[in-house]
Amino acid sequence: MENFSDLIRNRRSMRKFTDEELTQDQVLTLLKAALMAPSSKRSNCWQFIVVDDKDTLEKLSFCKESGAAFVKDAALAIVVTADPLASDVWIEDASIASIMIQLQAEDLGLGSCWVQVRERFTANGTPANEYIHELLDLPLQLQVLSVIAIGHKGMERKPFDDSHLQWEKVHINKFGGK
Repeated sequence: MENFSDLIRNRRSMRKFTDEELTQDQVLTLLKAALMAPSSKRSNCWQFIVVDDKDTLEKLSFCKESGAAFVKDAALAIVVTADPLASDVWIEDASIASIMIQLQAEDLGLGSCWVQVRERFTANGTPANEYIHELLDLPLQLQVLSVIAIGHKGMERKPFDDSHLQWEKVHINKFGGK
C-alpha cells in the first residue's frame, strides 16, 4: 500500500481464498503486528494461537452455527484470546490486536476475515468459546474473542466507495450538532 488511507479503503472482508500457502516471512510479519498491538497499561493480556493444520482449520470452521465455514479454506487462522484476569479491558485489547492482524494482512496483499467468537454458539448450542477451548486445549483463564482467517485472495473486491460513507452518523460537539 502507498498510504494508510489506501490500506483502509482496500481492506475488505475476504471469505474466498486460493490454495496458496503463506510464506514463513508473511506469518512472522502478521504475528509481529499482533504483538505490537497497543494494550491498556501495556498489560499485553492477549495470546495468539496460529493454526495452519488443515484438519484443525476445518474443525475451527464449525465454531459457529454460521459465518465461519470459510475458515476451512484459509491458509492460516489466528485465534485471538485474552486473559480477563490480566486486564479488565481484554475485549478492547484483543479487538485492537485482531484489526492490527487484518490491516497487516491487507498490507501484505492477503485477504482476511474476522470470525466473532465471543457470545456466539455452535450449531448444537455449545458456546463457541468452549468449543475452541476444547479443540485447541486452551488454558481455562483465556477467553476467545475472534478467529482471523487469512489467505491469498480468492476473488477481487472493489475498494470501499467513499460515496457510501454515512456522514449522518458524525456529530460535532454534541449529538445532532452540525
